[in-house]
Amino acid sequence: MALDSGNTAFVLVSMALVNLMTPGLAFFYGGLVRSSNVLTIMMQNYASMGLVTIIWIMWGYSLCFGTSKGSGFIGAPADHYFLEDTMGEFETPSGNHIPEIVFAGFQGMFAVIAPSLMTGAFADRVRFVPYLIFIAVWVHLVYFPFCHWVWGGGWMFRHGVKDFAGGIVVHTTAGFSALATVVALPNRQKMEGAEVDKSPHNIPFVALGTGLLWFGWFGFNGGSAL
Repeated sequence: MALDSGNTAFVLVSMALVNLMTPGLAFFYGGLVRSSNVLTIMMQNYASMGLVTIIWIMWGYSLCFGTSKGSGFIGAPADHYFLEDTMGEFETPSGNHIPEIVFAGFQGMFAVIAPSLMTGAFADRVRFVPYLIFIAVWVHLVYFPFCHWVWGGGWMFRHGVKDFAGGIVVHTTAGFSALATVVALPNRQKMEGAEVDKSPHNIPFVALGTGLLWFGWFGFNGGSAL
């Protein structure tokens, strides 16, 4: 079946909208923290875009959507190393045909935003370099396996598990991981030894971030429907 230009354009637009959600998170969280920490929280979100994108291109996509290894535990890392062999046709779960490179880009935006969702849970409590190490380890140990299990033909997929727009792969993994970091890290009052001002420093930032997230959600859900 020939590639559908309309479907391809739709997924490209959806990819751009999902990509917009990470800056939206940066503004949303940036407005909620104290003014002294707004730069850190924004850097963490934008750094996630860069670091996870590089990992995704190198072997992340292959770990998620490569040939299943270990009884459906993870994809073969060499199948699409540096997005090799992704210029051909790809059939989506709903039977539409788009270039695989477009599908890889769209899925990459999900991988980018997943660790960014957690940043609000440990705001003001994690330094920048440990944060980079944490998200690099997290995507390999949590996101990539879950993505393969549910979307990439892994063991959960074979048992009939369905996940529309990342309810399990993105939100469940990020949500429980954020809860784990809250439990593992000391609270800000213990770290600073004094009462912490918890009031948001910039409500317009929060409103702007909310609007960007809301707008980007059309791509999050719309692109998944294809």
